[in-house]
Amino acid sequence: MPEKFEVKFMKRCLELAVKAEGLTYPNPLVGSVIVYNGKIIGEGYHLKAGGPHAEVNAINSVHNKEMLSKSTLYVNLEPCSHTGKTPPCTDLIISYKIPKVVIGAVDTSDKVSGKGIARLKNAGCEVIIGVLEAESRYLNRRFFTFHEKRRPYIFLKWAQSADGYLDIIRSQVHNSGPTWISGKPERILVHKWRSDEQSILIGAETLRTDNPKLNVREWYGNNPLRLILSSSGTVGKELSLNGTNGAYIVFTHNTKADIGTATKVILKKNETSAVQIADYLCNSGVQSVLIEGGAQVLNHFISTGLWDEARIFYGNTRFIEGIKAPEISGKIYSKTTFILSRLEIIYNEE
Repeated sequence: MPEKFEVKFMKRCLELAVKAEGLTYPNPLVGSVIVYNGKIIGEGYHLKAGGPHAEVNAINSVHNKEMLSKSTLYVNLEPCSHTGKTPPCTDLIISYKIPKVVIGAVDTSDKVSGKGIARLKNAGCEVIIGVLEAESRYLNRRFFTFHEKRRPYIFLKWAQSADGYLDIIRSQVHNSGPTWISGKPERILVHKWRSDEQSILIGAETLRTDNPKLNVREWYGNNPLRLILSSSGTVGKELSLNGTNGAYIVFTHNTKADIGTATKVILKKNETSAVQIADYLCNSGVQSVLIEGGAQVLNHFISTGLWDEARIFYGNTRFIEGIKAPEISGKIYSKTTFILSRLEIIYNEE
């Protein structure tokens, strides 16, 4: 069991690391604190890929570097031992003769995978591993899924009425734009989620009926890569997508589909679309995808078991009839109540 003070300082590492959520791809989220005589004398976190790592920022924040040789460095992920866009963090730790390093989780990517821990131990550093390991792995669930399962972490998101419908039955009078089930705070939250993920996926029917932009407008941060799944490749040309910055990709079975300026990816008919999309994203270095609908796409990923986390808004209004919401089962992680809806976050236990 870790000591109480170790838990306290590792929690601070996690608090720092999450500040950069959505900004560090392809790198993980990492925070670090340096403790001398029970007090934090330095801290930092990784802000973006190509920039200094958390350990470097933490060490640089210490005014009196002589204190480092009598301090403990805490970090939620194993320090790197290879040269990438920046030098190895282990070398810097060793150069300052920091005698003890406490680590949340082992970095299981091919480039690290215990090599940083071994390097520190070989230099005479005391290394403690596994303090708040579950929390550390959860924070970097996208990173670990990508490197361990060779696919992106897959989020499902939808809103459904009180009687279990995603949408009303559209008519010629009401055939364009979304049917809102949740309120403004929920929509702001969804845009934050978009800024956290590398890509976002919808089906062609959702594209035609809602004509969404699929970007970040109610929050700040990067726009995700927009993905459309359309077996026929019929997506239309007067799209809101075309009026926004950033590329988008259409996954289709139709080799002759005219998709304008979008990138076309041809899916094989004898293989599961969800698996092919996940493989394509993994090969492109994409660590996460947020699937926002519609029913057909959501049900496809649910039926294949290819999902990790579902975020479902349950509205207060009733539609009586319409498009049925997907059925899903898993472990409920959290519940949040809004004025117009409640949010449940569910994990795929399989």
